[in-house]
Amino acid sequence: MRANATAVYRPKTGLGQTVAIGATTTSASTAFSDQTRFVVLDADVGCHVDFEGTAATTADFHMVASVPYAFVVDPGQTVKVIQDSAAGTGTLWVSEVTF
Repeated sequence: MRANATAVYRPKTGLGQTVAIGATTTSASTAFSDQTRFVVLDADVGCHVDFEGTAATTADFHMVASVPYAFVVDPGQTVKVIQDSAAGTGTLWVSEVTF
């Protein structure tokens, strides 16, 4: 991609998910479809997400509340989430996208 270019993603119809964000347990999304190459995540509370392990911990990637983040993913992966220590419970919105 050239400098200063804007990436254009195409949301996958019907593949939006919501995942509950909790304090002591992690929640996981359903597996991403075979055409999904990116996910856009947005949460209403601070949280930590993980794509590789079996559970998210507070040592994983930190997301600030109400700031969308885009991640490259592989088909079949899931995202796991746990709340930030003082954030409270909330919702993680997962949008599967492709080129």
